[in-house]
Amino acid sequence: MQIPNEILEYCKQTIGVPSGFSPASGGCINNGGTVKTAQGMFFIKWNDAKRFPNMFTVESKGLGLLAQTKAIKIPEVMSVYEGESYSCLILENIQASLKTSDYNSKLGEGLADIHHHSNETYGLEHTNYIGSLFQYNHPSENWPEFFYHQRIKPQVDLALSNKQLSQADADQFHLLKEKLSQLLPSEKPSLIHGDLWGGNVMTDSQGEPVLIDPAVAYSHREMDIAMTRLFGSFDQEFYDAYHSSYPLVSGFEDRLDLYNLYPVLVHVNLFGGSYRNQAMRIVLKYTK
Repeated sequence: MQIPNEILEYCKQTIGVPSGFSPASGGCINNGGTVKTAQGMFFIKWNDAKRFPNMFTVESKGLGLLAQTKAIKIPEVMSVYEGESYSCLILENIQASLKTSDYNSKLGEGLADIHHHSNETYGLEHTNYIGSLFQYNHPSENWPEFFYHQRIKPQVDLALSNKQLSQADADQFHLLKEKLSQLLPSEKPSLIHGDLWGGNVMTDSQGEPVLIDPAVAYSHREMDIAMTRLFGSFDQEFYDAYHSSYPLVSGFEDRLDLYNLYPVLVHVNLFGGSYRNQAMRIVLKYTK
């Protein structure tokens, strides 16, 4: 992997001439890695500016919202570039170390602190991204309506148009819409990370937790907790600390799969395959 010339020129103007580059492993959406210059080490992400307009501008805003809470370490945004062919995000480089003994407790307490930051409505002032897909955030005071119209329906419509779901599949989601007001409890909007799986939690040089790659919105905080269990669970100490700081409303276990329907649908649209079957199992569970 090589840094495109357009991005290299931008780096020279902002962080100095790169003298080394180490590609990051594991990313499936963006290109990225660690850049060394005379000014220090930085982490850089880049992508196609035309395919993903404003991707890093809105990610920068999301990181800023999380950082303002001062609850958990968030990488500092050094610079954002929206160019003709490429866009990029230059971040503080996080040097990983061994976790402290209270790492999971601090992560749980910190997430609870983030979730205490609220807003008058669900949503956000702008559209952002979940992976490489648009995440729509038109404000609403009604959580079930927001969940359906801004989270579920756009993904179903996209999957239908790309033939990842059939019309019969899509009809099941219309049935789900009618049940959401009974299934989803009301609670004040919370600032959430929005893409909280294990790959988006790091450890810094002090062994403290760091959150990266958010898809923020003012949403229902149970969305974050549910996603921590989509690809295996976080440590039990994390859940204990979170619950001690900000207890969940009873019945969360019954709602967990429903909340994870959103990221599963995102995976249907990004990767197809067995995720379609997983999505349909979930929707049928709640529409029987």
